[in-house]
Amino acid sequence: MELDIKQIMEIIPHRQPFLLIDRVTEMEPGKSIKGYKNISYNEPYFAGHFPQEPVMPGVLQLEALAQLGAVAVLSQEENKGKIAYFAGVNSAKFKQKVVPGDRLDLECEIIKIKGPLGIGAVKASVDGKVACKAEISFVIQ
Repeated sequence: MELDIKQIMEIIPHRQPFLLIDRVTEMEPGKSIKGYKNISYNEPYFAGHFPQEPVMPGVLQLEALAQLGAVAVLSQEENKGKIAYFAGVNSAKFKQKVVPGDRLDLECEIIKIKGPLGIGAVKASVDGKVACKAEISFVIQ
């Protein structure tokens, strides 16, 4: 299942400039999802991080991954209309810089959901090379 930005905004409440997903390319609701974010010089955070050498902050890479995971869990019928809140991050590793002109490929596998709590294994990559990976937790309300 593919989703464009308009369809993504029907599922999660994020809006520009904080919507960090451009497209969902594959999804099995509640189980796994893939998508991407095209990184442009026009991203508002590049004005201060860092003007002479723009680099996407790692925390925003994690946020993009969390948003992607939220699309996967909130696409399930029982979660429609709810919000998934980022609750934690474990074992985050940042392997390379993400810069303007990159396409940040995003992946999330939901590894556990118990009641409103869940855990996802996430990975972001550029040109097939891992930029960031972690385990994130979330709460659905």
